[in-house]
Amino acid sequence: MSGCLIMCDEIMPDLFRIKIPLPESPLKYLNSYVIRAPERNLIVDTGFNRQECLEAMQSGLASLNIKLDNTDIFITHLHADHFGLIHKLISDTSHVIFSRPARELLESWDGFDTMIAFAAKNGFPEHELRAVLDAHPGAKYASDWIPGLEALDDGDRIDVGSYHFTCVTTPGHTMGHICLYEPDRKLFIAGDHILIDITPHIQCWADDENPLKHYLVSLDKVAELDIDLILPGHRRLIANHRARIEELKEHHRRRLNEVLTILEAGSYDAFQVASRMTWDIVAESWDAFPLAQKWFATGEALSHLIYLEEEGHISRRTENNITVFTKKRQIKDR
Repeated sequence: MSGCLIMCDEIMPDLFRIKIPLPESPLKYLNSYVIRAPERNLIVDTGFNRQECLEAMQSGLASLNIKLDNTDIFITHLHADHFGLIHKLISDTSHVIFSRPARELLESWDGFDTMIAFAAKNGFPEHELRAVLDAHPGAKYASDWIPGLEALDDGDRIDVGSYHFTCVTTPGHTMGHICLYEPDRKLFIAGDHILIDITPHIQCWADDENPLKHYLVSLDKVAELDIDLILPGHRRLIANHRARIEELKEHHRRRLNEVLTILEAGSYDAFQVASRMTWDIVAESWDAFPLAQKWFATGEALSHLIYLEEEGHISRRTENNITVFTKKRQIKDR
């Protein structure tokens, strides 16, 4: 790798990573990838709608002599650390590229009320919910406005200079998550589908979704591809994608069995299950968890509970308008 700036390095000819700082986030920075080409460049993911992110992006692009008027932007998914800066980067000639499910979600978005009601039904104290969402980075640092979007589907192609990418839909981390695969270079731009050192957050906030099931299927889908190098949305690049995929699947197998063990002691709602799960957070007790972390943990617990319910291992009932889950039988290895 040859460096162009401290915040920018070259991974392959004309393919660069700009490290966009994410202040106050445990993720530390976003990997924004830039493919430079004679006719039109491509930026993959942007960073938060924050001045620190904008300055890092502008510095990286300037070091590469990239102008925004002949640059398009590909967004892997709708989280603010990947999408928030979009409105400050596009020009009148820019194409903003998403997956079709992501565009449909944006077009149908009607606010947090449905999510808040669902969380309350699953045990999250309702008086704390709006405080969580008001402080959530996804609300604080989202794009000021949504530009026109071009939707692509699984298997569609994006040509950028000598790079010929195929779109690979990978629902799970979000239902509209999409990646880019370059088969000639055996290169995979993964967004938050596959990360090293940390596991992608898989949360659920609706009864008609099963994001963990989608995520595991998406992992198997990527495992079948011939890949030498994964370019993730955060942290280090990944050389052995199948080994990392097996680690991620094993992580969720352990999580599923942990949830079943918790339910052996009785019936609990998702908030109570989350309070009994193990988390990599330094806190004396569940009560001492930051509210935002309780929100993430409850969403993660729900994704595992709904997966287990659909697989027939647990059942649910309603008590005092709260959904509680009960174990039925042992889980088998996936």
